[in-house]
Amino acid sequence: MCLAVPSKIVEIKNNVATVDVDGVRRDASLMLLDNVKLGDYVIVHAGFAISKVDEEAARQTIQDMRDMLNFADNNMNMIVSTNLDVND
Repeated sequence: MCLAVPSKIVEIKNNVATVDVDGVRRDASLMLLDNVKLGDYVIVHAGFAISKVDEEAARQTIQDMRDMLNFADNNMNMIVSTNLDVND
């Protein structure tokens, strides 16, 4: 399964972008997109930036993902306990 995470372009060299998601940086080819620049958000799949994303939508998606992870972290004991009760 693939999860589309908006990634911010922080550097471009020779049609290869360095993209950042919460401090994690990776390289992505820009050969499939036109007119991208520093600060743009893109979706990366298999090492290629495949689409440009509106900044507001990208920021909201990233925040929603953070919220889901925080919820899971804060409720893991309840989730595990519930699953154990159902399977017993």
